[in-house]
Parts: sequence; C-alpha cells; structure tokens
Amino acid sequence: MDRRSADGPGEWVLLSYRLPREPSTPRITVWRKLKRLGVAQLGEGLVALPADARTREQIDWIAEEIGEAGGQAMVWLSRPANRAQERELAASMAAARAREYRAITAAAAEGERLEAGGRARLVRRLRGELRRIRRRDYFPPPEHEAARAAVQTLVAASRHDTCEEDEETVEVVEVVEEEPT
Repeated sequence: MDRRSADGPGEWVLLSYRLPREPSTPRITVWRKLKRLGVAQLGEGLVALPADARTREQIDWIAEEIGEAGGQAMVWLSRPANRAQERELAASMAAARAREYRAITAAAAEGERLEAGGRARLVRRLRGELRRIRRRDYFPPPEHEAARAAVQTLVAASRHDTCEEDEETVEVVEVVEEEPT
C-alpha cells in the first residue's frame, strides 16, 4: 500500500493516549507494545507510525487496551505538513533501528569467539532479534544489511562447527570398528 500522495508526504497513524499513573502495569504494558511496534515518540502520550493496514490495526488494538485499563486514547490518520518533516521523522526512526542493528553486528562478532554450543545458541537468539527488529523497521538503514551479513557469517561458522563434530564422530566410529575383538 503506497502511503504517499502524489504531491506530499505519506499518511501516518497517530495515537494520543493517557493512562492513570496507578496501577503502573497497564502503562508499562502499553509502552512495551508501542516500543515493539517501533513507534516514533512525537511528544508525551503521542506516538506515530507510517500508516498501513497492519500498523493501523495494531494501534487500534492498543487504543482499545488503553480504554479497558481506564485510560483515554484517540487514533488519528494524518500527514506531516511537508516532506522535510516526514524525512526528519523517518530519519529518527531509522536511527533507532540502526542502533539495534549495530548491537546485533557487535554480538555476532563477539560470538565468533564462543565454543560451538554457545555459538549455536547465539545464532538462534540473534536470528530472532533480527526478525523482531525487521518487523518494526519501516525505513531500513544500511546497518540492516551489515547485521544480516554478520549473523550469516556466524551461521556459517556454526555449520562448520557441526561438520567438525560430525567428522570427529565418524573418526571415533571408524577407530572403534577397526579394533580387533
């Protein structure tokens, strides 16, 4: 779905909300859900995402949860006043994802020093993190490709570990079979 109009910025879905301070659990839950979505924080109690069917539905669900928790929520569809504002918003969202991708790249580099079992666990964790980040990455920065490549390098090293373990097992089996009884 193309969210841009022919002559201006694209459409965004905004959530304006307020939740009571106590109990704090609903506020924390809502904030974590918004963070998982990758929202841009425009102000206190005001967040935005590029509008598409998925983001609209997710923001609507969160707005409903806010109401059920005794808060107030309003969902808006809007466009920035000009492309420069939209670029600034997109750049801040891309910068946030770039930090997450750099953390994955660093973790993958550290993982090359781990033993086989630790490396395999790290590969599973980093693949999951990449998937989660990708779901909230609306404006992919160049760091995305570097993180993906770093994890792939770790995957290849992990496969190499598995092949070496298989070769050692084969050698042990061959030695056992050659021993006279």
